[in-house]
Amino acid sequence: MTLNIFFFTISIKKRDLSLDEAIHREVVEKRMQESMDRNIQIMGRY
Repeated sequence: MTLNIFFFTISIKKRDLSLDEAIHREVVEKRMQESMDRNIQIMGRY
């Protein structure tokens, strides 16, 4: 009987954001919030 065991090491490193990525994420989050606010207003009418 042969038993093969593999050992894996997984390291997770926090990735630093570039300025462009940070600005893009901020714009996306703002637009998502505006969209959710509009949807809440529309659904509130029903």
